[in-house]
Amino acid sequence: MEVFQAHILAADRSFYEGPCVSLTVPTSDGEQGILAHHSDMIAAVLPGTLRYQTPEGPVQLAAVSSGLVKIEKNEVLVLVDSVERPEEINAARARREADQAREAMLQKKSRQEYQLAQASLARAMNRLRVKGTEIK
Repeated sequence: MEVFQAHILAADRSFYEGPCVSLTVPTSDGEQGILAHHSDMIAAVLPGTLRYQTPEGPVQLAAVSSGLVKIEKNEVLVLVDSVERPEEINAARARREADQAREAMLQKKSRQEYQLAQASLARAMNRLRVKGTEIK
């Protein structure tokens, strides 16, 4: 089983740095699967579910926000605004954020405020999906 070096970094912390067997990143072109010796590339990361597998364990999940992924010389760098493991996600808070975003979308404010509410709703829904919590 071949590995590559992965560096998954959020704006406020280093999430994971070490050997990786596989990595799946949500990008603007869909989910991008990465294995050892992947061709060099740079892509935009969209809010969604990141999956990674280390040589020692099962596939791990994380909720990520927007950012970028760069693959070069068998090293992968994922830079995102935020990244959370399922156990770090507060489901009640994510539900409240989703409800607040839905309410903001119904208030028909400016286009910018509507788009911000949409992004907030997408983030909250993704966090609930990664947490494995029922989405209402």
